[in-house]
Formats: sequence, C-alpha cells, structure tokens
Amino acid sequence: MCDPSRRKLKDRRKQKPLWETILSVFFKNFILLLVLVLLVQMLRKLAFNQMGLLVSSDDYEMRIARMDTFLKTTTKMMQAKVDFVDQNIRNQIDGLKTEICNKVCENGEEFSARLRELDGRVNGVDKCLTKWVSKTEFDKFVDEFKGLVDFGELRLDQVKAFAKDIVEKEIQTHAADGLGMVDYAAASGGAMVVEHSDTNSGMGIFLYKNRVSSNAVKMLQPSFGEPGQCFPLKGDDGFVQVKLRTAIIPEAITLEHVAKSVAFDRSSAPKDCRVFGWLSNKGTMQRQLLTEFVYDLEKSNVQTFNVLDMGVSSIIDTIRLEFTSNHGSPTHTCIYRLRVHGQEPHALSSLALQ
Repeated sequence: MCDPSRRKLKDRRKQKPLWETILSVFFKNFILLLVLVLLVQMLRKLAFNQMGLLVSSDDYEMRIARMDTFLKTTTKMMQAKVDFVDQNIRNQIDGLKTEICNKVCENGEEFSARLRELDGRVNGVDKCLTKWVSKTEFDKFVDEFKGLVDFGELRLDQVKAFAKDIVEKEIQTHAADGLGMVDYAAASGGAMVVEHSDTNSGMGIFLYKNRVSSNAVKMLQPSFGEPGQCFPLKGDDGFVQVKLRTAIIPEAITLEHVAKSVAFDRSSAPKDCRVFGWLSNKGTMQRQLLTEFVYDLEKSNVQTFNVLDMGVSSIIDTIRLEFTSNHGSPTHTCIYRLRVHGQEPHALSSLALQ
C-alpha cells in the first residue's frame, strides 16, 4: 500500500503557482502573435514585389514602343535626306552631260580636223613602214658582214666601222635619188625610152630617131624640181615605153611631177594611169598588168605605187606607162620622171640557194 505522505508530496509537486501559469500562457500567446505578425509582413512584401514586377514590365514595354517610334521617325528623315542628295546628284550629272554634249557639238569641226590630221599621220607612218629594210636586203647585209668579219674574233670597232659604212651608203643613195631604192629605169644606168605617143608640137622642136624624141630621156633623169624640166606628150592621154637596164622582178613604180611649192600650173600632171610589163626576148610578148593608180596632186609630188602580186617567176625588162587622163590641161601632159624598182633574178636565186 502506498504511503499517504508520499502521495501528498507528489500532488504538491504537480500544482504550479498561478502567476507562473499566467506568465506561461501570456508568453505562448505573445510568440504566436509575433509569428502571425511576421507571417503577415512576409505576405505583404510578396504582394508588393509582384505589383512592382507588373509595373516594371509595363514601363519596359512603353520604353520599347517609344524607341521603335524614334527609330521609325529617324529612318524616315534619313531616307528623305538620301533621296534629296540622290536627286541633287542626278541633276548635276544631267547638267554635265548636257554641257559635254554642247561642247562636243560646238567643237565638232575641230575634232574632225584633228581626226583628219591623225589619219594623215597614220598614212605617213604606213608609207614609212613600206620603206623599211626588206628580208632580202637584210640577208644581203648579213652575208656582207660575214664576208668581211670573222665572228670568232668580232670586235666592237669592227661593228661600228661596218655600220658607219652602211649609213654612209644609205645617205648617198637618198641624197642622189631621194627614195633609197634602185631605179632600173634610170638613163644613167642604161635604160632608154623605146617608144612614146605623140609629143606636144607647141613645146619646141624635137629631133626624132627611131620614133623617139631626143627630149624623152628627161623623164629618166633627175629633174631637181625645176618647172618645165619634163617630157611633154600631146593631149590628155598617151603612153611611154621604157627598156630597163636589165631584167628584174618588179616591186614598185614611182611617178614624179613638179612640186606644188614651185609649180606655175600642175594641170598637166597625169591622173589615171596603168603600167604593163613584159620580157622582150621571149618569142611572144605577154603583157602583164603591174599596177594601176591615180596620181593625186594633194599628196607628195613623188608618189610610189606597189606592183600587184605576180609571183617570183614574173620577170620583165620592158614597161609601158599608159595614162587616160590628166588634171585639166587640154593640150598636153607632162612626165617629169618615171622610175621602176625591183630585184634582179640572180640576186634572189643566190639568196634562195643559201
């Protein structure tokens, strides 16, 4: 059985004082209230943050809209300025085009004159090119050089001496004849006039021998540019026939009249001409057309015309110049000088064999 004294002691221990109970209740309620207050504060802050996010999002959208409007406005302004500048440039280009066209139209005559001058210079260069050293002449030059100089002991002074000799020969040739080409119709080389058409009876008394005037030799000699030093033929059509100094392969024909700077009247110059050639020692004479040309008074008084391509086998020793008109004289036609250029067949054969 339990001791009554011990039971009373336990009951005393279980019972607390009143103030302690009240303080305990108050403290617990205070803690609960504090927790509730903190919870409310947290809920309020959370709500405020969500509202701030909504406000910030709206603000960003407004700013983006303003920026888009600004960019569109700026782009329109820039496009307007670009269009203005482009139109201004187009106007200036059109103005320059119009000005240039006007200048071209105003100076058209000057341009045409310059073009004609340029065309004349080109023709002059073309004529000069035809007078360059041919392959045959170059081969001949090399052969002469080989014969005079030993290539094993070639010295610079030998080359200079040989070149000086060539230049002196060319200067002499040009000074004597003016063209730098051999004239196989030169009277000094043995060529002669064998036949011609009627002479002009009003030009003086002529002595004839074998139907050839003694004055006919004038057209195979240098005239030195003196007016009247020519062979006059009657009318505006006629011919002259010349026996060359030797048989050649013809390359060109040169016809000379008095120069414009010293002439009193050049209407007696032949105009439309043809030249035939043949080899006289053949059984039957076969004339071949060498060339046909128009002597132009507006060009040089010494005019050279290339022979038509007849092939290497076409060898001649006689030529016949025929003219069917002159430049206006009804009474006579004057020939100041007639020249024939080419290569001798044996010279070409020796070069071909080498």
